[in-house]
Amino acid sequence: MANQNNTPLSLDMKEVVIVKPSKPTPSEILSLSTIDNDLNLNILCQTIYVYQANHDFPNGKVELDPAYVIKEALSKALVYYYPLAGKIITLDDGKLGINCNADGVPFLEATANCELSSLHYLEGIDVPTAQKLVFDNPSQEETSPHPLVFKVTKFLCGGFTIGMGLSHTVCDGFGASQVYRALAELASGKSEPSVKPVWERERLVGTVLKQPLQFPIEKTSMAVSPFWPITEISHECFNLSGESIQRLKMKLMKESDSVKESFTTLETLGAYVWRSRARALKLSTEGKTLFCLAVGVRDLLDPPLPDGYYGNAFVASNVVLTVKELNEKPLSEVVKLIKESKKLPCNTEYVKYSINMLETMRKENLRVEGTGASMVLTDWRQLGLLEEVDFGWKASVNIVPVTWNMFGYVDLCLFLPPSKLDPSMKGGVRIFVSLPKASMPKFKEEMEALKLMRGDEGST
Repeated sequence: MANQNNTPLSLDMKEVVIVKPSKPTPSEILSLSTIDNDLNLNILCQTIYVYQANHDFPNGKVELDPAYVIKEALSKALVYYYPLAGKIITLDDGKLGINCNADGVPFLEATANCELSSLHYLEGIDVPTAQKLVFDNPSQEETSPHPLVFKVTKFLCGGFTIGMGLSHTVCDGFGASQVYRALAELASGKSEPSVKPVWERERLVGTVLKQPLQFPIEKTSMAVSPFWPITEISHECFNLSGESIQRLKMKLMKESDSVKESFTTLETLGAYVWRSRARALKLSTEGKTLFCLAVGVRDLLDPPLPDGYYGNAFVASNVVLTVKELNEKPLSEVVKLIKESKKLPCNTEYVKYSINMLETMRKENLRVEGTGASMVLTDWRQLGLLEEVDFGWKASVNIVPVTWNMFGYVDLCLFLPPSKLDPSMKGGVRIFVSLPKASMPKFKEEMEALKLMRGDEGST
C-alpha cells in the first residue's frame, strides 16, 4: 500500500490514559470457547476507521472533541462489555480466559500535522504510516493482555481516525462490529446499546477427538513456493470495480455448463484470487493448495446463537486442489467447488467436528503455519461498518485493516467494502493481500488482467 503523500505524517501524542467502566461491573473469571482458544487467533487485530470533519453538527451544537466523545462513550460501553476492560489470562487447564477486573482500556490521543485529504483519507496508505494511527502497545507482543486498545488521531481539517485494536481471541469480525456499533450508539446520545452483549462461550466448547487428526492437506503434499520462506513481505490493497466483477461473473456463467448457474462475488473473486496467488507464488504444480473460507455459524447452530453473542463463531469450509488442477481447470469449475464447500457448515455435525478438531489441536499444541500454499479468506463486506456506524460525525468514509500477523501474513486475504470517496467503486470490492515482495508484481499483473477483461472473452 503506497502512500502518495510526500510529507511524512508526524504526530503529537498525549499521555496514555486508562478508560474504566463508568459504573461498577462484575468481578469474575470468564472462560473462552474452543474457537476463541485457537492459537492462530491470539493476536491484536488493528483497524482504522476514518471520519471526515462534520461542519453541520446536529442541533446547532458546537462541534465536540472526538477524543472526548469516544472516551466517554467507551467508559459507558465497558459497563455492558466489561470483559473488554479486563485482562486475558491463562487458566489452570492451559486455556485462555478473561479476568474481569475492570482494569480498563488503554487510550491514546494524538494530533496530526496534516489534513486527512493529504493522506487521501488513508486510501492506498502504506503500512508504516498506517501503523502510526493505531496504539502499538509495547506490552502487546506475542499475546494481548489487554483485549482492547484505542487511539484517536485528530487532523488539521477537523477529521479524525479511530484506531481500534481488539483481540481476535475475544471477538471475530461480527463481534467486533457489534462492539464498535455499541460504542457509536452511546457516543451519539443513546442511553444503551440496541444489542445487549451475550457471553455464553460454553456453547462452542469442543471435546478432544478419539481418532487421529485429519488435516485437509498433509504437510508432505503441500505445494511449495520458491519465494518462501522470506522476511520481506509486501502488503497491498487492490480496488476492483463492480463492473469488473460483473464482467467476470458473466464470463464464468457463460463458461459454465448450467445456464441457471449463478455465482456470488465472494465465490467468483475468491476463485480468481486463489489462482492468481498460486501463479504469483509459482507454487509447485504437483503440490496441493487449499482454499479456506471463514463461514459464520451464528444462525447455523441448533438452536442458533443468541443476538448479542460477540465471540468467535466461524468454522472453515475448505477446497483442496493440486496447483496444476487450479491452473488448468476452467475457473467456473473452481467457483462451483467453492460454492459447494460453503454448504458444509450448514451441517451441525460438520460444525461440531470442526470445533472438536480445534480442541484437539489446542490440546496437542498444534498451530497452522503460513507457507503460501493456503489462502484463508475473510469477508468483511457484510459487517456494515461503513454504512451504519455513526459517532455524530456521519458515517466513516474508509476502513483500513492494519496488517495482521496471522498465518505469517501470507495466507490471509481480506475482502472489504470500497471506501466512500470514489463513486466509481460503488458495488466494488477492496482486496487486501500480503505476499513475498518478489511475487507481488505477478499478482498485480493478474489483478490488472481482471480489470481489462471483457465479459465475452473465451475461457478464463
